[in-house]
Amino acid sequence: MLFRSLRAAVTATASIVAVGGVMAIMGAASPAKADEGMWTYDNFPIQTVNQRYGTRIDQAWLDRVRNASVRIQGCSASFVSEQGLILTNWHCVVGCSQELSTPEQDFVKNGFMAATREEERRCPGQTAEVLTEIVDVTDRVLGAGQGLEGAAFNAARSAEINRIQTEACAGDEKFNCQVISFYRGGKYALYKFRKYDDVRIVFAPENQAAFFGGDPDNFNFPRYALDAAFLRAYENGQPVNVGTNFLRWNPNAPAEGDVTFVSGNPGSTSRLLTMSQLERLRDQQLPITLIQASELRGRLLEYSLTGDEAKRVSFDPIFGLENSFKVFYGQQGALTDPAFMATKREAENELRARVAADPALVQQIGDPWGDLERVQTVARDLYLPFRQLEQSAGGGSQLYAYARAIVRASKNPNRTDAQRAQMATAIGAETPIYTDMEEIRLRYWLSKTREYLTVDHPSVKTLLGRESPEALAERLIAGTKLADPAFRTQALSMTTEELIAADPLFAFVAANDADAQAIGARWAAEVNAPTSRAAEKVAQARFAVYGTNQYPDATFSLRLSYGQVQGWTYRGVTVPAFTNMGGAYERATGSEPFNLAQAFIDNESRVNKETVFDFVSTNDIIGGNSGSPVINAAGEVIGTAFDGNIHSLGGSFGYDGELNRTVSVSTAAVTEALRNIYPSPRLLQELGVDRPQRRRR
Repeated sequence: MLFRSLRAAVTATASIVAVGGVMAIMGAASPAKADEGMWTYDNFPIQTVNQRYGTRIDQAWLDRVRNASVRIQGCSASFVSEQGLILTNWHCVVGCSQELSTPEQDFVKNGFMAATREEERRCPGQTAEVLTEIVDVTDRVLGAGQGLEGAAFNAARSAEINRIQTEACAGDEKFNCQVISFYRGGKYALYKFRKYDDVRIVFAPENQAAFFGGDPDNFNFPRYALDAAFLRAYENGQPVNVGTNFLRWNPNAPAEGDVTFVSGNPGSTSRLLTMSQLERLRDQQLPITLIQASELRGRLLEYSLTGDEAKRVSFDPIFGLENSFKVFYGQQGALTDPAFMATKREAENELRARVAADPALVQQIGDPWGDLERVQTVARDLYLPFRQLEQSAGGGSQLYAYARAIVRASKNPNRTDAQRAQMATAIGAETPIYTDMEEIRLRYWLSKTREYLTVDHPSVKTLLGRESPEALAERLIAGTKLADPAFRTQALSMTTEELIAADPLFAFVAANDADAQAIGARWAAEVNAPTSRAAEKVAQARFAVYGTNQYPDATFSLRLSYGQVQGWTYRGVTVPAFTNMGGAYERATGSEPFNLAQAFIDNESRVNKETVFDFVSTNDIIGGNSGSPVINAAGEVIGTAFDGNIHSLGGSFGYDGELNRTVSVSTAAVTEALRNIYPSPRLLQELGVDRPQRRRR
């Protein structure tokens, strides 16, 4: 599940790196080959694709696809009707389904279907964004940090980036303006998005239909998962009319060899990291992440067995953790593979040798690889306190996150009116809070912080005082009023002193925030700033040696990849490109996680079992691409990407066209489901599908 990979990357790698993979792959320093690349829309290799696949892609085609592509929270999506209907994955909306559920009405277990527009329900905190403009701002950003180091460098860069964003959006809340770094700081671009903040759920199948096979099938193929869902964007209480900016629905499955395009927002890749960065990721960051994720998963699994309600509210967090753990395990496998690391080292040595042979280039960039090696020494010392006190503080507790955001806002008098309004909207949103889960997460974080930093660490003494992690977590969660949106909204107008007096969780955060911000500031000045400077120089070296026809690392910004429908062969076993809906019935055992969804059981006689269910293609994707439309050469949507195969876990570090595969659910299967499993004439009509699907011969 690619969305879960993105969530893990954000949690575990906010310092300098992201996630990785499981196999030997080509080095990332050389120009892209085969179907490799998550290309930006302003640098897509149109001619290469047309020559390779005989297509007729042009700028108008790219513009149509870009205007129909949608970024939602943590995922990708696309408009598929004039009335703002959005196609994405089930696992991208399962959080919404859970937040709208109650003990009496479980939309995760039983699915959600709005029979009318009036029944479409708003997803708390969900947004839909469409990229409207790309502007190169590299000179402005790089110039802002000229001659500065450390905290001054960070401050100058941040100030200039904020100015660019503020100028571009001009206070219009309908837009989101974001300056994005590419090529690890070699280029900066302003991305301007049209934003819709009223997004409602229209359809999501039962969890057992969407995630049939569960964790054992995750990152594997064959798959029999209906991992698809529909949302709708609203504005002023009415569905958004997107005009012609939507992808036409093709209800027919592709054929082997058909060209495919995936337009989405890959979250984060690490293909341009240097060896010293990869080695610290392997030796320190990933092992700690794996150990802690494993323990938290165990605590949540144990809690889920205590009752039906515990199982319901812990489903989504466990789902995410299990996916993340598998991803991180695969990453560690790659970085401990001697052949993989030898390939990466060879690529780096080649680039460094070519730089060394050019005295003018050496004069320009110096030795950024040596600079990054020195940064890793500092990062190793700072990482544990930075992780425990700042980066992962609270252990995922939503109440702690609210408290810290409000306390920090009270100390910042320089917030703009727009920032205040945006925060008030986020803080005041109606979001279910599950007290038991909150206490588990806070207790886990406090105990791990004591374990990793030791009892005698000054910050640990400040955190715990004379209480145990268990007693402190219980007291704070039982005593806080932050589960009440009205109280949170009221708290935004309080001073820090008033907050401390108003709630024990505010008092706890305020007492410990100085240490957290201090280690965060050190990390920013001593790790992030010199890393940015050195990475810019490595990027300059790549441009000088290999030219500008390269794709950058993923940054959860809109990209387009190309490929074709194709299976693969590994260790003598050939995996076909397709599964059909009948295969789900054959694979079912009746026991979790291979028990069929009830709607599949009830409607078996109606289902065309020859319908292509899921398919694989050679498209280059990563976490964040979940929900991305899979598009044919005519610009029609033929599927939605929801996963990668086990080999694609190496996608964070590189791409292997022989083995890496994108896994998608076909529009043919979604059409069949909407016709015969979850009958929805309304949606079929909106999608332009009002005739029975032709059987595939």
